[in-house]
Amino acid sequence: MSSSSPSHSTPAEGAAVDDFLAPDSGLRPPGPTPSQSRFQVDLVAEAASATQDKSPSSDASTTVPSSDTATPPAAPDGPGPADPGTGGEEAKGRFRVVNFADPGSVGSAASPEAAPSEYVQNGDTVMSETSLHSSTGGGQHHYHYDTHTNTYYLRTFGHNTIDAVPNIDFYRQTAAPLGEKLIRPTLSELHDELDKEPFEDGFANGDELSPAEEAAAKESAESKGVVKFGWIKGVLVRCMLNIWGVMLFIRMSWIVGQAGIALACLIVAMATVVTTITGLSTSAIATNGFVRGGGAYYLISRSLGPEFGGSIGLIFAFANAVAVAMYVVGFAETVVELLAGVDAIMTDATNDIRIIGTITVILLLGISVAGMEWEAKAQIFLLIVLITAIFNYFIGTFITVKSKESVGFFGYDASIMWENMGPDFREQTFFSVFSIFFPAATGILAGANISGDLADPQMAIPRGTLLAILITGIVYLGVAVSTGSCIVRDASGNANHTISSAFLGNCSNAACKFGYDFSSCLPEVDSCKYGLQNDFQVMSTVSGFGPIITAGIFSATLSSALASLVSAPKVFQALCKDNIYPGLGMFAKGYGKNNEPLRGYILTFGIALAFILIAELNVIAPIISNFFLASYALINFSVFHASLANSPGWRPSFKYYNMWVSLAGAVLCCVVMFIINWWAALLTNVIVMALFIYVSYKKPDVNWGSSTQALTYHQALTHTLQLSGVEDHIKNFRPQCLVMTGYPNSRPALLDLVHSFTKNVGLMICGHIRTGYRRPNFKDLATDQARYQRWLLRSECKAFYTPVFAEDLRQGTQYLLQAAGLGRLKPNTLVLGFKNDWRDGDMMNVETYISMIHDAFDFQFGAVVLRLKEGLDVSHIQGQDELLSSQEKSSGTKDVVVSIDTSKDSDADSSKLSSKAASLQNSPAIQKDDDDDGRATTQPLLKKDKKSPTVPLNVSDQRMLEASQQFQKKQGKGTVDVWWLFDDGGLTLLIPYLLTNKKRWKDCKIRVFIGGKINRIDHDRRTMATLLSKFRIDFSDITVLGDINTKPKKEHTSAFEEMIEPYRLKEDDLEPDAAERLKNSEPWRITDNELELYRAKTNRQIRLNELLKEHSSTANLIVMSLPLARKGAVSSALYMAWLEVLSQDLPPIILVRGNHQSVLTFYS
Repeated sequence: MSSSSPSHSTPAEGAAVDDFLAPDSGLRPPGPTPSQSRFQVDLVAEAASATQDKSPSSDASTTVPSSDTATPPAAPDGPGPADPGTGGEEAKGRFRVVNFADPGSVGSAASPEAAPSEYVQNGDTVMSETSLHSSTGGGQHHYHYDTHTNTYYLRTFGHNTIDAVPNIDFYRQTAAPLGEKLIRPTLSELHDELDKEPFEDGFANGDELSPAEEAAAKESAESKGVVKFGWIKGVLVRCMLNIWGVMLFIRMSWIVGQAGIALACLIVAMATVVTTITGLSTSAIATNGFVRGGGAYYLISRSLGPEFGGSIGLIFAFANAVAVAMYVVGFAETVVELLAGVDAIMTDATNDIRIIGTITVILLLGISVAGMEWEAKAQIFLLIVLITAIFNYFIGTFITVKSKESVGFFGYDASIMWENMGPDFREQTFFSVFSIFFPAATGILAGANISGDLADPQMAIPRGTLLAILITGIVYLGVAVSTGSCIVRDASGNANHTISSAFLGNCSNAACKFGYDFSSCLPEVDSCKYGLQNDFQVMSTVSGFGPIITAGIFSATLSSALASLVSAPKVFQALCKDNIYPGLGMFAKGYGKNNEPLRGYILTFGIALAFILIAELNVIAPIISNFFLASYALINFSVFHASLANSPGWRPSFKYYNMWVSLAGAVLCCVVMFIINWWAALLTNVIVMALFIYVSYKKPDVNWGSSTQALTYHQALTHTLQLSGVEDHIKNFRPQCLVMTGYPNSRPALLDLVHSFTKNVGLMICGHIRTGYRRPNFKDLATDQARYQRWLLRSECKAFYTPVFAEDLRQGTQYLLQAAGLGRLKPNTLVLGFKNDWRDGDMMNVETYISMIHDAFDFQFGAVVLRLKEGLDVSHIQGQDELLSSQEKSSGTKDVVVSIDTSKDSDADSSKLSSKAASLQNSPAIQKDDDDDGRATTQPLLKKDKKSPTVPLNVSDQRMLEASQQFQKKQGKGTVDVWWLFDDGGLTLLIPYLLTNKKRWKDCKIRVFIGGKINRIDHDRRTMATLLSKFRIDFSDITVLGDINTKPKKEHTSAFEEMIEPYRLKEDDLEPDAAERLKNSEPWRITDNELELYRAKTNRQIRLNELLKEHSSTANLIVMSLPLARKGAVSSALYMAWLEVLSQDLPPIILVRGNHQSVLTFYS
């Protein structure tokens, strides 16, 4: 940006956004004329007002700093000099920032002279609020707005354009805690014609927050004085305290005694490898975007999705709560041992543990509830004690005291080190010792668990966690080597067990060198109480000052307990805020400036207290370790999964990770789970799987852009491409249907029937052609597409909704026939609803309808036409206005009012031209019904509602509604009658077979009807039975119709003649020229020649209807060969009349014609 003073600034030539600045239509100035821009500015007024920018009272602000990392300056929210009113507030809404600075800073921050030195003053971006006038030049309206944000985004590089330069605030989520959310100018505002109202765009893909996240973000944004920790206090200190547990002081020496120095170091190294890989994975996830509170749960759920996150989050929070009890009991046991040493036991050992544990956990709860600041101070104090104890031990190892020799401590000596180098397992194995040590290495997520309380989680989590793993690993190795180098495995503690120089030759162990004979300490006798193998408190003995080690043990246990007591509620609160488990919402509430989960603290306290009262944690300890390991495994797997999915959104700033190393880490974690305790590992896996299945079933309404979604896309793309490289085979033929439904809920019967035979078998695309628009609104089309696709998903209908704009229905159908689908996933069958009202409207609509069938055959598609005598389109029967949106929010609605929509819509709808189109509100009522497939059925409830006036349904509408739902119910025992008159490749037979395989239709039997000659009926029946058995299609009966070519009844022929009378050309009664002109203008008309030529075919359709009524009047469904009409030879009116007479007054009938390529085969 160039710098200039406000008084010399170039006038902004393209800055006003009139439509957004007017508070309501009453105050809105006249819109711009076609020659004027919506974003014009009154140049004179702006130049005149430029001098006012220096006044402290004007609502001006400094420019955005050039650095992205600097804090964006906020405009003061004090009122400007002109009347603010409601208009002023409304005016700020479009490009306004969310937060404003304190009113107290108006005098300093608003004044250009008082601006901070790092902000560059620029005339392009400092502007008076009085400079915005209506673009018609009327100076009577002054609109108040946040000048900084408006002018900054309305002026780019000093040119009059509203195109915005890149800015971090555009990419924030709504009310994000780190700063203000700004909305960039929409594409519509930049691109649409001037006289067109721009669209109000929402957020970009995936920017929306869930209500819970938005509330949390607002709380975060509004809170003042929040305590945030850096990487040392927040992560390093916590992780070190959690990793250094009691194991360091009371088990490490025993592990060296059992495994020897070499294997003890290997055990530490193995544990460190697992935790390091997990630390690297945690760092990668934590640096792939802004991290909120919730620790391990947040990392896993945002990476792998709510199913894994929800299951692991619950057990991770529970494990932390139980870990509080484990650490507190460890502390209480040490205290009770000290009390026993001075004979101060209160009741008995177990009850004393309970009493001391309860008091301890209450004190810890008090520290936690007092706030994170107090808890952090307590952690720092405990860390100092712990480090002092460690130094105390190492100093003690260099101070050899004669009195300590009898208990096995001789100082550093090569012979002791060499003797202790190899293993000496006593009732243990390598893996059992490893399983005892491994819990000491856990705790690496202690820092990540309070991610919401870190000032910069992306920097703090990697740095603090990895450094903690390094430091603790070095200390563990140091303790292993030092204890093994200066303490013998067995010592009696008896100073008299010395050996004279005369017997030194017979003594082989290291103690002999120092004049001690501990040969009486035989492992099988277990007589000695000292040495690495026997004394858990040997480090206390070795140390410079024993009580400091005891203080270190207290510090290690209490700090771990405190960290777990804080972690559990924080993780649980994050889990509850996301509403993964609906019943736990009450624990999401936070209190105070730090949003402390007090209810979570009480719950954690209750769980911990319950386990403390058990006082026996030998059983629960391995389960806790397994719960933690399951979390580690999933964090590692998250990184592998995200890398495998190859999503463009996976860009961690921490680069020191590898997908295969992470996968190895995940496998290692699973292996370690079974090494530690196989039954606990099985139990953990069962619990995780059960919770996973539960969350998957509940399908929480969240979208976090997880790697599961990314991988699903990646696999779908890969498989679609692979599929495209394979030639089709008859055995793999699937009916892939383009169903002309219009809005998917406007023809439920058509949708349900096709879904019945395509579900989990073939592709189904709901085509919708929108016509009759002078100027198509493509934005609305995209909105509808997303909306109705959601409706299909919520209705558990496996289909895609594809709307298109077209001049007419035929053109739109041609678009879809050519372009719908992808690769091999393309439709091969066009499904239409029968045009019941063909005689009522414009006959050109019939011409279009019949042309659609011809086009399908031209494109080598099969064609299917469904007819219900009541009709298919229920879009004119209207439910509540907000029905569709309520269906999006919940699976079903309970009380829905059905009324009649008396308004007409200009939008012509697909496959039924004369019908009123279903608008967004014209949705049938949806109610969840527990039928076989779990589909949300279309069930209107005829109820009066006080709020919305209803018109009672007439009888025909009532019948239509009932008929539209007949395919949603389970079909009882009945028949599906297949009239396979002409061989179309087998589609006429395949569709009923697929139908009867479904739950709803499984009780229906297939009956086959074929044409034949009277003198060979048995032969034809046997031939068809052989063919069906080779096709492996079950049937209950085959009927051969020998009388198809019998003349129909006279009254039926007369009725047909009467029906087509209005559509005949009657060329014999006209002059040849007049007849030609009429045929050209009305091509659907039936000529006398054509009628005579196809007399036999006409009679056959009439006769077939008689036979259908005779044989199939009680069938659940009739599937019949669709008669073909030669293109250009048979007029559309005659063809429509054939379809009408063939299918009238029958049960539901589908007319099917394949593309005459085989879809059935009897070869293997």
